[in-house]
Amino acid sequence: MNTTTANQSDCPEVRVPFSLFFTIGMVSLAENLLVVVAVIWNRNLHSPMYCFICSLATFNTLSSLSKTLENLMIALANMGHLNQTGSSELDLDDVMDSLLCMSFVGSIFSFLAIAVDRYITIFHALRYHNIMTMRRTKAILGGIWLTCGVSAILMVKFFDSNFIKICLVVFFVVSLAIICFLYVYMFMLARIHARKIAALPSSGVGKCRRQRRWGSSGRGALTLTILFGVFVVCWAPFFLHLIIIMVCPMNPYCECYRSLFQLHVVLLMSHALIDPAIYAFRSAELRHTFRKMLPWKQCS
Repeated sequence: MNTTTANQSDCPEVRVPFSLFFTIGMVSLAENLLVVVAVIWNRNLHSPMYCFICSLATFNTLSSLSKTLENLMIALANMGHLNQTGSSELDLDDVMDSLLCMSFVGSIFSFLAIAVDRYITIFHALRYHNIMTMRRTKAILGGIWLTCGVSAILMVKFFDSNFIKICLVVFFVVSLAIICFLYVYMFMLARIHARKIAALPSSGVGKCRRQRRWGSSGRGALTLTILFGVFVVCWAPFFLHLIIIMVCPMNPYCECYRSLFQLHVVLLMSHALIDPAIYAFRSAELRHTFRKMLPWKQCS
């Protein structure tokens, strides 16, 4: 998705080596594929939350794959092996841009689904398995992927229109506001419930169980908050770039910011690189699964 124009300011365009793009793309691709395989392989991870995490990792995989292939095409074109204006090359570029848009929209919907799942886990624990059945989880995931596919095609087809750019930015801002509100509301209610539990008689066994359950749910909510924060940090500069294109395309100060576009792309790709590290660091079950999947561990 070409969002750059000729730089008419005194700020030189920052160039990132192809090797860095390629390395980030390949490492993040391997990491997210490992997460997907781990969730599928371990039956203990066949729960709604890990299904949504697996979906998020799959969207990250699409992002890593699309940007890696795009940078590989650019490198081949610079060496004279590809024609950047050829019909097949342009069609392939549209496919990769569609995958990137799918990754963005899918990540937003996945974070929203995970936030709702955490809310039900914490505040409707006794009814959780009746509310979040695997059948409903599959239906939600099917709806997410269908919506993302249609949205990605429309975004790429009409991306030159400012209306589509505005819709994309509005969707980003509104989604962030909804998810942030849900997390803040969830943590506020969690504090209230924690105080109520602390006020119960100290000798009760049920109190200890409730404290452990609230502690586990709180850690899960904190993990997802960290993931969401990383997503915002990595994607926000790219959307600021889109806003600048629409608001001040010829302003020299805006041009200076736009000269950093390749760094914004590196940050965008780093999101798919950081997420699996957070999964592994925060989830004991995933760490255990990763260790069991390593071939040299099984040989020993």
